[in-house]
Amino acid sequence: MPWNDNANPGPWGSPPQGGDDDRPPAKRPAGPNRGGPRRPEGPELNAAFERLARRLRGIFGGDGGRGVRPGAVAAVVGAGFGLWALSGFYVVQPNEEAVVTTFGAYSRSEAPGLRYHLPVPLERAEKVAVTSLNRVDVGGSAGADIPEESLMLTGDENIIDLDFSVTWRVSDPSGYLFNLRDPEASVKAMAESAMREVIGKTPLQAILTTGRGRVQIETAELMQRTLDSWHAGVVIVEVQIRTANPPQEVVAAFRDVQSAQQDAVSAVNEANTYRNRVINEAKGDAARTTQSALAYREQSVREALGGASRFNQILTEYQRAPGVTRDRLYIETMQRVLARSNKVVVDSKGASAPIILPPDVFRPRTATPPAAGLNPAAAVPEQPQAPQP
Repeated sequence: MPWNDNANPGPWGSPPQGGDDDRPPAKRPAGPNRGGPRRPEGPELNAAFERLARRLRGIFGGDGGRGVRPGAVAAVVGAGFGLWALSGFYVVQPNEEAVVTTFGAYSRSEAPGLRYHLPVPLERAEKVAVTSLNRVDVGGSAGADIPEESLMLTGDENIIDLDFSVTWRVSDPSGYLFNLRDPEASVKAMAESAMREVIGKTPLQAILTTGRGRVQIETAELMQRTLDSWHAGVVIVEVQIRTANPPQEVVAAFRDVQSAQQDAVSAVNEANTYRNRVINEAKGDAARTTQSALAYREQSVREALGGASRFNQILTEYQRAPGVTRDRLYIETMQRVLARSNKVVVDSKGASAPIILPPDVFRPRTATPPAAGLNPAAAVPEQPQAPQP
């Protein structure tokens, strides 16, 4: 029974109709048991429900049991189909590209703009950002190092703690969606694998000093070749090494090794400096000796040529006057010989007794250098003559 049905008094009897209060209803005090006017909320709410029920019964056949009206069903179905058809419109942003699949299989790719696909579940559209740059860090970040990723073995069997980043973007949305289950994890795993392969072929010193650029380029090329073989639809933009240091446990020993290497380089440089100085001095002495020998050779050749020319001239004069030339040569020869020796002139005419010479007559004496412009023979001092008997 309805809660506001006053016809049925219920177990407590009928409600009071005014009681002993003979005052008009407007002047009676309000109260639940004083017969005052009821609040309109209950009746108005019930009336609204009844009006809605009558309208629905009117649309779907009324109270006579005539069934659902076909026009009403068609209107509802048409409205639902329209909403379902309109759900296929979608917007592709300028930095995106949409991949449309038909029953889960690749159908086509759509460029930016307002696009349409058959409603779900016939077709679906998935948008992929193709111009945005993505970044993945390998080895951890600042203050959160991951030794399992950062520790690598170099080509000279040393261990290096290396952190790097890979920047990449999507080039083929269909390959990116269908060939990679977890794109970011796949790129990270490939980056770590490629970096370990390149580091395994590179000495530690090159990685720490001048070989970083080559390592980055080789890693990016190796990653791109592998991802292309997977048809992943990913382009590697850049590989950047953030930090490259020896492990913390061997930093002190590594610094000692570097110091020893620097001392070795300094010693080698000093030795090279000394070698270069000695070699240059030896080369200078050799060049000086060679020049002296060449000068002596030139002098000897010219003197020989001069002597030969003089001999030829004497020969010509000899052929013209043999006696005169012979006497002149004899006199010149004796002049040269006697100018440098002690001489004793002995006049033996009319002598009958032996001539005794003092022992110091033939003693060698230092010759006085001849004066300028004088004949060497005239500069020799006159020797004392032997006493006459």
